[in-house]
Amino acid sequence: MAMTVRMTAEQDAMVTALAKRWGVSKNEAILRAVEESASADRTDAAFADAYEHVSGKYRDALDRLGNV
Repeated sequence: MAMTVRMTAEQDAMVTALAKRWGVSKNEAILRAVEESASADRTDAAFADAYEHVSGKYRDALDRLGNV
């Protein structure tokens, strides 16, 4: 699938710098950045779920530890 990405000159400079740093094309840099962002979002969501589970299950102990 082909796609045109419109960006400002500043955004283009950021993509160019990222591509240069990674040693890839600008297209590949954009794809990697999107994939990394999506991966980070999944990791954040998994952490939030785990934290909610643990903090609910061990609320009393965590409260006591917070007051030590």
